[in-house]
Amino acid sequence: MDAEIVEALRAGDEAAFAMLVAQYGASMLRVAQMYVRTRAVAEEVVQDAWLGVLRGIGSFEGRSSLKTWIFRILTNTAKTRGERESRSVPFSALEGVDDEAAVEPERFQSEGRWAGHWAAPPSPWTDIPENRLLSTETREVVARAIAALPPAQATVITMRDVEGFDSEDVCNVLGITETNQRVLLHRARSKVRRALEDYLGDH
Repeated sequence: MDAEIVEALRAGDEAAFAMLVAQYGASMLRVAQMYVRTRAVAEEVVQDAWLGVLRGIGSFEGRSSLKTWIFRILTNTAKTRGERESRSVPFSALEGVDDEAAVEPERFQSEGRWAGHWAAPPSPWTDIPENRLLSTETREVVARAIAALPPAQATVITMRDVEGFDSEDVCNVLGITETNQRVLLHRARSKVRRALEDYLGDH
């Protein structure tokens, strides 16, 4: 499928390009917003990335999927723009794993026989009606929680859990190791879950 689309793009097929824009445009905008300050700038980043796709399609070698290649162009473009705005996502600094706790230490027992165990376990969601979990307000809680994450964590959870990238694609697009991708995703999911627990516990 990729090969057919690539050949169509190389031949100047506008319908093939429009199909790609329709398929990936919204996702590209969400990822770009992780790197820059405003939606307007993110839209410019996406436009520049598409120009990069069209300019570079002749040299696309198929060593990754077309989707991964497109998003790699996007993130490179967004990082360059973000650095210009002094808002870069420091993936290059993530060669090692830092000591940030994925879950707040106070949620665990600190003394006695049960030291290290949950002080209060995560709230079960099995008894919460599905329509509540899927409500617009709940989705807004998730969106706000993601927006409050450190940029690297926000980008990884957006790509994995919002846009549906697999771990290999995220690593290839962002240029990070599988270990770092896994740690960033775990921390991000823990914080988003905590925000949901707080919200659902109050309602």
